[in-house]
Amino acid sequence: MTDRLYQGCTVGDLVISAIRRGGDRVAFLCDDTRWTYRHLGALVSTVIQALQARGLRRGDAVATLSANRPEAFVITAAAYVMGLRVTWMNPTSSEDDHAYILEDSGVQTLFVDPLTFTDRARVLAQRVPGVQRLLSFGPNDGFGDDLLAAAAGFTPTRLVPQAEPEDVCVLIYTGGTTGRPKGVAHTHRVHVTMILTEMADWDWPGEIRFLALTPITHASGAMIMPVLLKSGTYAMTKGFTAEKFVHLVEEHRITATFLVPTMIYVLLDSPARQGADLSSLKLIIYGASPMSPARLIEGLREFGPVFMQLYAQSEAPNTVAVLHQHEHDPVNHPERLASCGTPCVGNQVRLLDGDGHQVPEGEVGEICVRGPIVMQGYWNKPEETALALRHGWLYTGDMARRDADGYLYIVDRSKDMIISGGFNVYPREVEDALSQHPAVASAAVVGVPDAKWGEAVRALVVLRPGASVSPEELMAMVRERKGAVYTPKAIDFVEALPVTGLGKLDKKAIRAQFWQGQGRSVH
Repeated sequence: MTDRLYQGCTVGDLVISAIRRGGDRVAFLCDDTRWTYRHLGALVSTVIQALQARGLRRGDAVATLSANRPEAFVITAAAYVMGLRVTWMNPTSSEDDHAYILEDSGVQTLFVDPLTFTDRARVLAQRVPGVQRLLSFGPNDGFGDDLLAAAAGFTPTRLVPQAEPEDVCVLIYTGGTTGRPKGVAHTHRVHVTMILTEMADWDWPGEIRFLALTPITHASGAMIMPVLLKSGTYAMTKGFTAEKFVHLVEEHRITATFLVPTMIYVLLDSPARQGADLSSLKLIIYGASPMSPARLIEGLREFGPVFMQLYAQSEAPNTVAVLHQHEHDPVNHPERLASCGTPCVGNQVRLLDGDGHQVPEGEVGEICVRGPIVMQGYWNKPEETALALRHGWLYTGDMARRDADGYLYIVDRSKDMIISGGFNVYPREVEDALSQHPAVASAAVVGVPDAKWGEAVRALVVLRPGASVSPEELMAMVRERKGAVYTPKAIDFVEALPVTGLGKLDKKAIRAQFWQGQGRSVH
């Protein structure tokens, strides 16, 4: 009895609380879709019954492949309540990555957006024998059952949470330095901690009408639950343009949004803002990559003191550190515009060396995190888990210094990861794709400073003797195999790649060619 007495809740409990609180308020907006909390609760209930009728039970593995649609969240909400393990599939990923993720995560049931991914669903069903069931959000052309039609045959009943706090609720796949994506396992404990921290430590406006333009498989999707628990409205759409953003903010009087720095740069440079009424915006959350302090000052001038930065990673989602609105102070503390803030409430954050010792104030160490926000580990990858979780800490791979007031300043990465337009790009995966071309002898990929993307993917390629290929052909090949985000913005042909005295590829020497004169080695 004592063990149960102090047990925490699950995200299923939070879903049920949000639905009960919201009542007839509007929960979701998307194009012509407008759902109240009452409708959301009824749909989650009937979807759960339809899934149970198909034999799905606590612990079963499912995945979603969808553009931004409220129906995709219904699957996640049902999974939270039922205790299913859901894998969020990045809609921009390649077919090969989707197939690998389904195989690695052991998914048996795949939920598909038929408006966007019908062809991909058919191919994945053939490539991945473990996927035994395809279900769509609405009518499809014969590749599987229409889940919404099946759910319509049930009567809504009371929602009952069935998960346990240490059950894995979500797998998020992030690129891997070994060339394959790796699944970050989040338990209900992790997501409850994330949601409650977002609610407690972020600068939410009194009336929340939130707009998501980035994929809800990423950071903006992890903001759905705090919005719902505050009985706010979550609006979503597919893709970003400055014109679309301005239109939706004006139409729905949006008060809060999440943007990666690249999007903010586009807005600042776009004529679409001219004459637009964006005065309803009270909070612009930014993150996923560092933002140029100069452009941040421009944003403060144009939008007002509405900016709040989050710092996190998939292994400790959304809430490692925060730079609050009032801390964006270009007059009294301009240096803090280059900071990622201070640790979120409830987290332990230290700057450690490789042996687990804290570095002196002002010196560079690796950002390490401890607390209930930390992942369970990497799915089926015990060696990589042990490397990330060591000395009792999560090693983030980000190198930083801390000032006397406790603000963190990221200066470099211990990993090779590139953050371009808010998306993580792992050079090894691009190098592997390039190396599959018969004309390519070797390749090295780095991130280089870019005014729009923060960092742009750039490749150095050594060709085989007598071989030739155009940069455009190589870019097209990477785009086909890895997707647009991984495609180099530029390719340089070189005679040889620099190596260290031990014969290893010298990425630091390559990066130095492009980062000379920069104040830090990330943008």
